[in-house]
Amino acid sequence: MPQLASTARASAPPRDSRPGTALAVTATATAVALMNYTAPMLTLPDMAAAFATPASAQAWLLNGTPLGLAVLLLVAGSLADAHGRRRVFLLGTLALGLTTALGAFAGSTLTFTAARIAQGAASAAVLAGSLGLLAHAYPAGRDRIRATGIWGASVSGGIALGPLLAGALSLVDWRLAYAALGAAALATAAAGTRLLPTDRPQGRAKGTRPDIAGATALGLALAALLTALTLGRDGWLRPPVALLLLASAALTALFVAVEQRSRTPMVELALLRRPAFLASTLGALFTGLAVIGLFSVVPALLQGGAGMSPLGAAWLFVLWSGTAFVAALQARRLPGRFSAPYQLALGFALSAAGILALLGGMEGPWARLVPGLLAAGVGSGLLNAALPRLAVDSVPPERAAMGSGANNTARYIGSSAGVALTLALAPSGPDTALLVSAGLALAGAALTLVLGRRRT
Repeated sequence: MPQLASTARASAPPRDSRPGTALAVTATATAVALMNYTAPMLTLPDMAAAFATPASAQAWLLNGTPLGLAVLLLVAGSLADAHGRRRVFLLGTLALGLTTALGAFAGSTLTFTAARIAQGAASAAVLAGSLGLLAHAYPAGRDRIRATGIWGASVSGGIALGPLLAGALSLVDWRLAYAALGAAALATAAAGTRLLPTDRPQGRAKGTRPDIAGATALGLALAALLTALTLGRDGWLRPPVALLLLASAALTALFVAVEQRSRTPMVELALLRRPAFLASTLGALFTGLAVIGLFSVVPALLQGGAGMSPLGAAWLFVLWSGTAFVAALQARRLPGRFSAPYQLALGFALSAAGILALLGGMEGPWARLVPGLLAAGVGSGLLNAALPRLAVDSVPPERAAMGSGANNTARYIGSSAGVALTLALAPSGPDTALLVSAGLALAGAALTLVLGRRRT
């Protein structure tokens, strides 16, 4: 065994031999995953018409991918720690390409949603493996801050480009966007197979089994919550809504109990005693609830309320997501004493200000929306840059993939709930959804600010 170990060490590239290659491949795959995530924002009206999807079920056309992400990100993080981040990352990228291409041929709401859930599961492996690979390639310090900032910018870039690609290709056929994204993911997987350095399982995580019981409990809890929020648009006080909310709460309690008893939990709940880890988790949750959830629906609201074309709505959406991309890249220039929790608080505050600036403008001239979209974009960019850095730095090095998985799980639980909540509130007018999202953003700012003042 020692001889085999020494041979593996000799054949594997040194830790820092090709960090730029690892960053390029993981950032590209992450951008493709996020493009796939955001593409339905522009194609929602066409998909709903093609599938004859009722208004009460349209949230599922958007929520399939975040549901798969939220349920399997922690499992993917554990698998990456236990079996190698490169292996999990490459398998996820390959699966993303195949399932995205298959989604282009879906013929009903159910089959498209199923394909989207599978795409979310594949994206979970991509996201969890990518940050783990970056933690392996870059030591702590300024290099890691720069790398995670670029990775965060790839998140914003993917969010921006997905609707733009979908809007352009929907002029021909909305299905073309998913075929193109599938091909891009497959090409990235092929490049990663040749270019990414090998890695080994991390310490005590080696050989551990995935927490299937925990993942099942979490998935059922989230499905019950999303169904309750979806049904809420037809009346919040109806018995089915209340029963589903109670079921979601009970299943969440079951998830906590399973994690406390498991020898190999998806997330070590004791880490929540660390203010930095708690700030990372809550920051990600409120980013999904207040920011991603709302802006996932904004393009559809613009097409319905202002009567914009898909491509026109896409360009307006890029004002937000493109600004977020630039802000995430520039966030590394903030003073070193400006810690990640404080950066999160500032990002939430700017997002809330931008959302409030959109009040009364969703059905008016597009120029009225520009200041709010720009302000919210800067806020979102700061969030996207701070979250991955805090996710990696708030856990021990051997649990880096688990830390990123927990962070992204919270983000996509929040975004799934945010999408369902926004669509449920939309019949009351877009301003109602805007006010709720702004309030949630301010709550996120307050929580992360308080945690940032506590010692880790």
